[in-house]
Amino acid sequence: MASSPPSDLKIENTNINTAPSISLSSEQKTIVGSILDLFAGRPSLAKLQLWSDDATFTDPITVATGRSQYEAQWYGLKTAFSEIERLHHEVKSNGNPIEMDLKTRYVVKGLGKEQTIASKVLIHMEGDKISKVEDKWDGQLPESGIANVSSVFQYLSPLWWLKYAEGWAFWGWSFVWETRVWMAFRRLNAFTVPKVVGVPQNAEEDKQKGN
Repeated sequence: MASSPPSDLKIENTNINTAPSISLSSEQKTIVGSILDLFAGRPSLAKLQLWSDDATFTDPITVATGRSQYEAQWYGLKTAFSEIERLHHEVKSNGNPIEMDLKTRYVVKGLGKEQTIASKVLIHMEGDKISKVEDKWDGQLPESGIANVSSVFQYLSPLWWLKYAEGWAFWGWSFVWETRVWMAFRRLNAFTVPKVVGVPQNAEEDKQKGN
């Protein structure tokens, strides 16, 4: 399933916890391990080659579709947070999607504030590639309809994303997430983050970042 051998992927999370009666194939373990690495702030271009070019990552604050958008979301974790600690994970289903419970503690860089987020992660596959990952905080996502970003939002500086980093971790997910304004915010996030987060352009740059 993986486009590179697991040894080349350098997946760090190889001890996968599963619910009773759930077993994973070696390919599924590679996929789940790579996702756990991403949530731990350990991205790499090799791991992200397990994703299709038009895959989507979605959570309560973003809908990131396409390689340039979802790669920036994962590399952005290290930009936004000084500490990322996985407290618990357990695979609940080995179907399609693979379902996993995840609990993570985050500390916002520069602020020292922390928050624990419990989520249900759904990993959708198309053939041998990840096509979609849903990160449902407290098991929920906003309704699927997404408002287009208005011209007002388009004039915002990319640096604005840094100003709402704390909200990303703490209050944004619970504030008017069902409104059309919040839907537009989720779309805006996906377009803004790639402008302020540096994604390596090749394996050498990735290696220099320690990935």
